Amino acid sequence: MSSTSVSKPAAQRGRSSSARRPGDTVFSVLSVGSGLIIFLTLAAVAIFLTVQSWPAIQGSRELTGSEDAVSLLEYTGPLVYGTVLAATLALLMAVPVSIGIALFISHYAPRRLAAPLGYVIDLLAAVPSVVFGLWGGVWLVPMLEPLYTFLNTYFAWIPLFAGEPTAPMRNIASASVVLAVMILPIITAVSREVFLQTPRLQEEAALALGATRWEMIRTVVLPFGRSGVVSASMLGLGRALGETMAVLMVLSPGFTYSLHILEVGKHQSIAANIAAQSAESTGIDMSRLIFTGLVLFVLTFAINAIARAIVSRGPKA
Repeated sequence: MSSTSVSKPAAQRGRSSSARRPGDTVFSVLSVGSGLIIFLTLAAVAIFLTVQSWPAIQGSRELTGSEDAVSLLEYTGPLVYGTVLAATLALLMAVPVSIGIALFISHYAPRRLAAPLGYVIDLLAAVPSVVFGLWGGVWLVPMLEPLYTFLNTYFAWIPLFAGEPTAPMRNIASASVVLAVMILPIITAVSREVFLQTPRLQEEAALALGATRWEMIRTVVLPFGRSGVVSASMLGLGRALGETMAVLMVLSPGFTYSLHILEVGKHQSIAANIAAQSAESTGIDMSRLIFTGLVLFVLTFAINAIARAIVSRGPKA
C-alpha cells in the first residue's frame, strides 16, 4: 500500500512537470496561433468586402451623380444566375465522368496503368486556368458548333437548346464545358481516394457471395464512398463558381435570366465580370463589383460548409 501511494504522486509530478516544459508551451502556442490564422484571414476578407461594398448596399447615388443608375439587385441578380447556371451545368457533366474514371483507376485498371493515370489526373488540376481558356476559345468553341447546331435544330423543344445560336458560339454552354474539364481532376482525385478506402474485407465478402465486380462496386464501394463523392462534387462546384479567366476568355457576356444556353450574349459570371470591369471602375461602380465579390464569397463558403457537413455524416472506414 505504501509503495502504491508513493508511486502515484511521483507519476503525477512527472506528468505535470513535463506539461510545463517550455518547449511544450511554445509548441502549443504556435499550433493554436497557426490554427487561428485561417479564421482571422476569413474574417479580414469578409470585413473588407462588407466595408468596401457598403456604399452600394446603401444605394447611394451621390458618388456618380446619375439618377438612372442600375439598382444593386438588378446588377447582381443576373450575375448570380449566370454563375450558378454555368457551375451547375459543369457539375452535371463532370460528376459522372469523374466517378467513372475514379472507379476505373481504383478497381478496374491494372496497376501499371492505374498509377500513371492517377498522376496525369493530379497534374491536370495544376494546369493554369488561362491555358484552359485559350484551349476553349481557340479550339473547343469551333469544334462544338456542329453539336450546338444539331441540338438547336432537333431539340429546340427543350428550353435549354432553344433560341437562335450564332457563330462564334461563345455561350454559357461552351463555358460550362470548359469548367467541367477544369473541375474533373478535383472530383476524380478525391473520389479515387475515397473508393480506395473501401474495406477490403467487405469487397471480398461480396465477391465470395457470388457478386460480379460491378455488383460489388454497386453494393459496397459506391455506398461507402457516397459522402466522399458528394463532398468532392461540392468542392468542384466551389471551384467552378469562382473560376475567372477561363470563363472570361470563352463567354460572350450578357445580363439576362435566359434558359437558352446556346445563345450568345445572354449570361455572365460574377468572377469574370469583376475581372473585366475592375480596371475601369471607380466609386459606386467599384462598390457594386465588390458587393458581387461578397456574394460570391458567401456562396462558395456556404457550399464548402455543406460539403464538410456531408463528409462528417458519412460512414467511417
